[in-house]
Amino acid sequence: MSVVTGPPEVGGSYPTSPTARSTWRAGRLVVLLGALIVLAAVVGVLISPDRGPSRPLDPQDTSLAGSKALAELLRARGVTVDRVDSVAAAVEKSGTGNRLLLITDTAYFDEFRLAGLDGDRLIVGDLYGLDILAPGVRSGYGEVPRTRSREPACALPAATAAGTAFMGGAAFRGPAGAVGCYPAGEGHALVTFPRDGGVTTVVGDGAFMTNQHLAEDGNAALALNLIGTGRAVTWLVRPETPPPGQLAGERGETMYDLMPESVRWTVFMAIVAVLLTAFWRGRRLGPVVTERLPVIVRAAETVEGRGRLYRARRARQRAAEALRAGTIDRLTPRLGLGAGAGPQEVVPALAARTGEDAGRLGAALFGPPPTDDSGLVGLAGYLDFIERQVSEL
Repeated sequence: MSVVTGPPEVGGSYPTSPTARSTWRAGRLVVLLGALIVLAAVVGVLISPDRGPSRPLDPQDTSLAGSKALAELLRARGVTVDRVDSVAAAVEKSGTGNRLLLITDTAYFDEFRLAGLDGDRLIVGDLYGLDILAPGVRSGYGEVPRTRSREPACALPAATAAGTAFMGGAAFRGPAGAVGCYPAGEGHALVTFPRDGGVTTVVGDGAFMTNQHLAEDGNAALALNLIGTGRAVTWLVRPETPPPGQLAGERGETMYDLMPESVRWTVFMAIVAVLLTAFWRGRRLGPVVTERLPVIVRAAETVEGRGRLYRARRARQRAAEALRAGTIDRLTPRLGLGAGAGPQEVVPALAARTGEDAGRLGAALFGPPPTDDSGLVGLAGYLDFIERQVSEL
């Protein structure tokens, strides 16, 4: 692409090669997109220090989201921790005695079968099927409370002994006789109540049990008080590979039903952004339009019109200069002379080529202008005669 940096002067020269400024204007979008991609990759590496996929609240996961540290603390206190990832395994463990069922994810399980198990149950950060697993507990009061350090503000021994804990994520209200701890919004982040066959405890967010937050505040004490009651623990986690037919849930939901609503809007906004960028970069002012002239003027008419103007203004000198300049420009290449050759070069070369008198040729090409119209006509005829002589030789 040629770039002119300023209005060219007549007879001068100007650069037509790309400049640094024009190159930057043409490629700055590509550079910006490349920088954004590199930045996103760097940020992704910095905020994802764990190797491999993490399994939230998994007693075997050592990542920040896992609960390996809590499981080891429980085992150190003599508590048996059995990790299971299926309802069948949980039912099998329940037949071995009075156990605590810890549920971290029910999206891939049948909550009706889990609700039929006797014994205490602790539901952590999982609201799916809550009406079946914890009858009488209601969630969604006010805005979703942010997970942060909260005071227990209740008489539950497990909470008062632990003190401040990293709680939030949801606000609950329990049935009659329930105890609510850690006020959040218009409810509580922890609700516990007795039922037939045991005690049910619901916690809005399980971040206090993770390897990342277990050592903060009274998180470890609260987790041990809720889970480490001396009984064996059946720790139900999400299966690493969901069985066929359960990938979209066990109640017929599709993948799109389980997808958060914000994901759809994110995809739509990305599509709109791509379309706007394509329109912005691909826009043009339209095809080139050929303008139709109102009339067609032949070249001969233009010459005749200019000649009449010269005659009306008696501009014999200017007309003679135009005739001589045109003749010299056409003769110098044929005589083997370069552009800008002077009289001392043109006249001898032309005389040698045509055999005409050098004095007459010099007067015709470089002499004074004619004094009348007949002299101007005679000059034009002689110049035309000279050109024909050179062309025929």
